[in-house]
Amino acid sequence: MASSAMIATPLVPKSATAGKASRRSSVAVRAAQAPAMVPDMNKRNIMNLALVGAASLPIGGLVYGYGAFLVPPSAGGGSGGVNAKDSLGNDIKASEYLQKHGPRDYSLAQGLKGDATYLIVNESGELRDFGLNAICTHLGCVVPWVSAENKFKCPCHGSQYNSEGKVIRGPAPLSLALAHVAVENDLVKLTQWTETDFRTDEKPWWV
Repeated sequence: MASSAMIATPLVPKSATAGKASRRSSVAVRAAQAPAMVPDMNKRNIMNLALVGAASLPIGGLVYGYGAFLVPPSAGGGSGGVNAKDSLGNDIKASEYLQKHGPRDYSLAQGLKGDATYLIVNESGELRDFGLNAICTHLGCVVPWVSAENKFKCPCHGSQYNSEGKVIRGPAPLSLALAHVAVENDLVKLTQWTETDFRTDEKPWWV
């Protein structure tokens, strides 16, 4: 007797099938709705920029405050001039200065743009009406005054200048820069020299 094979298909409860279909439907609905929940990219960029800008205001204020404290104001040197200062940064008073510096004295002070500048006392014990920038015109060394030889001698490369700062020996190509010196309310004031250089009868090279 031939026997017929029977394959039994497992029965799945209707409730389980319905549950899976329901879950698939729910996921599909959420996926379809998801794009509507993502913020517009332009709006996000605008919000980010706004946040960065708001944060930069207090930070910028701090940076400016520290910068203003750490970076000193310009030493000036324009038409208004500056007060000559000593090595401690104090204004030089002419009366006190001349008590300490006798005739034919050449001493350094802080001058225009903060450059080392020689104040010169003449034979009568008064300040001369010009000062000399102490920076050598060759490579920028500070040139000392050698009173025994009555001239300036650069220790770096041997340049020499006479008592008025005129170059008399190279390799320096130019004379020392001039500055006007005047006394106002007992303060020694320096202003830029823009007139003809009386030592060379030429236009000043430093202007």
